[in-house]
Amino acid sequence: MNANLYALLRDHFADRAGEPCILIPDGPVVHYEELDATSARFAHALLATGCRRGDRVAAQVDKCWEALALYLACLRAGLVFLPLNTAYQKGELRYLFGDAEPSVIVCRPDSADAVAALRPEAAVLTLASGTGTLVDRADGEPAAFDTVTSRADDPAAILYTSGTTGRPKGAVLTHRNLGSNALTLVDGWGFTRSDVLLHALPIYHVHGLFVACHCAMLSGSRMLWLARFDANEVRELLPRATVMMGVPTFYTRLLALPSFGAADCRSMRLFISGSAPLLPETFDQFRARTGFTILERYGMSETGMNTSNPLAGERIGGTVGPALPGVGVRVADAEGRPCAAGEVGGIEVRGPNVFTGYWRMPEKTREEFTADGYFRTGDVGELLPNGYLRIAGRAKDLIITGGLNVYPKEIEERIDALPGVIESAVIGVPDADFGEAVAAVIVARPGLLLTESGVIEALKGEIANFKVPKRVHFVADLPRNAMGKVQKNVLREQFGSPA
Repeated sequence: MNANLYALLRDHFADRAGEPCILIPDGPVVHYEELDATSARFAHALLATGCRRGDRVAAQVDKCWEALALYLACLRAGLVFLPLNTAYQKGELRYLFGDAEPSVIVCRPDSADAVAALRPEAAVLTLASGTGTLVDRADGEPAAFDTVTSRADDPAAILYTSGTTGRPKGAVLTHRNLGSNALTLVDGWGFTRSDVLLHALPIYHVHGLFVACHCAMLSGSRMLWLARFDANEVRELLPRATVMMGVPTFYTRLLALPSFGAADCRSMRLFISGSAPLLPETFDQFRARTGFTILERYGMSETGMNTSNPLAGERIGGTVGPALPGVGVRVADAEGRPCAAGEVGGIEVRGPNVFTGYWRMPEKTREEFTADGYFRTGDVGELLPNGYLRIAGRAKDLIITGGLNVYPKEIEERIDALPGVIESAVIGVPDADFGEAVAAVIVARPGLLLTESGVIEALKGEIANFKVPKRVHFVADLPRNAMGKVQKNVLREQFGSPA
């Protein structure tokens, strides 16, 4: 049996080949058969560069339907897909290319020269909506491709997560990881062929690429494909949709539209939120305004989805529901002992959705798994008596801004390298729009003039914009505990007034 994820997807949409898959407002309609043919041509074009099974293909491209075809082409050809945030800058890309060693890099046309300089060993192809050297090379290639026979544990993708030490880690996801999770979600969230998924998420991470696209393709349904989220555009399109997946920011921005309400949601059956905690007030306000109770779930790059509030059953605000079928979730104390219901501890998960390990980091992988095979997520929470999970916080000072993960250490190292900086601490502070905003607290050398705008400008172009602090505060000393560790909780109390 072929465990290749593309074989699974195609089995589910094959009898819908002539039906639409992607609906682009004011743009083309892409049918399943066209997506299949384009992914075949792309697969041929990728192999023509000389890459072979197991090689990595990195992609930093803007959202277009051809980018989805590129991902599918990699699955079909047995290549390992490496999606990259479009905001990543030169320093970040240099590390990722050096670590993953991609054989092919697909980028935006205006980035080709810079990317080639960062990774001369790779074949560099370009892709934009309907154009690029990848499209040119694929033109004339066969519209059929024999999907490679893959084992369940063969790598399908690598997703990089920022490391607490500043060194990103590549989570290796297999065909089984992605396929099993997708089947569980389609069933658990009730996807059918009649659904239309409003897709306004980026496709360089789990939420937009795997959760959203896999659910649509496995159910043979349609996607309303938006290049980005715009509250007014989404509101106009909601009457054409039945399901929307979003980060909490999507919902706060819809609620910011004064007349948004139940009439806009007349065709909807389900709103799903994830990638960051949904504030209880957002949960309550959305229900009051629309009559819909948002379904919140919990997942991460290393695992896909772990828990979900139920489709049929009580959805409890402030929780992410019980464990999905086939997934084990437990909460443990610092010594690894199970916590009682209502007791806060470290969240650990196990199941077919959990990744095999970090790319070329065997020691780190061993550290993050327990002796009985549970993955230590780094999040802390509690299991309620009814089995629902409540996320209490995040270990390792992770900041989630607009659904994107930011690890302070990476930014602190860059700030500390600036002239005039003695030390810094980066924290997340409440933000009404993004959930959290990045803020920096700096101790400067006496006599040297450092300004908030100067620090921010120095970081722009070095790191992705979502990582750049929105505010910079200057202090004489950073608060520390008896062990000398910076007390970020004190800084959050001092500088964390909601924006």
